[in-house]
Amino acid sequence: MITALKSQALLNESVGAGYIERNWPPALKESGAWPLASLRQSFLNGALTRLLDPDATLRSRVVEFVNRGDFGLASGAKPDGDYERILFEDLIDPADVTFEAGVFLLLKNKAKTVKAPPELVSGAGPEPGPTPEPEPVPCREPEPKPEQEPVPGAAKRTFRICGDVPLEVWNRLGTKVLPKLRSGSELRIGIEFSVTVETGVAPSFQTDLKQILDDLGLADRVRVEPT
Repeated sequence: MITALKSQALLNESVGAGYIERNWPPALKESGAWPLASLRQSFLNGALTRLLDPDATLRSRVVEFVNRGDFGLASGAKPDGDYERILFEDLIDPADVTFEAGVFLLLKNKAKTVKAPPELVSGAGPEPGPTPEPEPVPCREPEPKPEQEPVPGAAKRTFRICGDVPLEVWNRLGTKVLPKLRSGSELRIGIEFSVTVETGVAPSFQTDLKQILDDLGLADRVRVEPT
């Protein structure tokens, strides 16, 4: 049965970017954003070609599409049509591809527009000046450790990496920096984020963060501390 469906192009093992773009819903052309939940459903209900493993196939293909710049991936839609997070021509984690209403696949032109700075989109604005250097984030001094007697022939040096990381390169740390660090020993990795929200939404914001950490199995290792 599977062979027969494949021979009639009714069942496929994968799907290309061109196929998705050609079948983009007319109602979503203007917005340029297709919710991943709706895209997945189109492969399940027969509106688009059926896939042997829709979830795994779409997740792996979207990772490739975003990396190559065929499409963008966005989440956290704002009233002004912008998004809280936009990935385009970035290396992304397959875990970022979730089939939820709040996660969108963006057409290439839409992704370029929403990710570009406002001055580049409008073509107006003051002449660009030198980019100000971000203020370095002070590294916390490690707690002193009891001195140990040196072991002959086993001299080692420890390096600490700390500072301010721009959002757009955060995903690349996992693919560029971590493999290098793992070549050493006694690797310890920590995080420190700081964000400001309105007082009225602060309690629910903190609750949501704690739930996310709990879902990731990090509730007992990462704290959410209001300041």
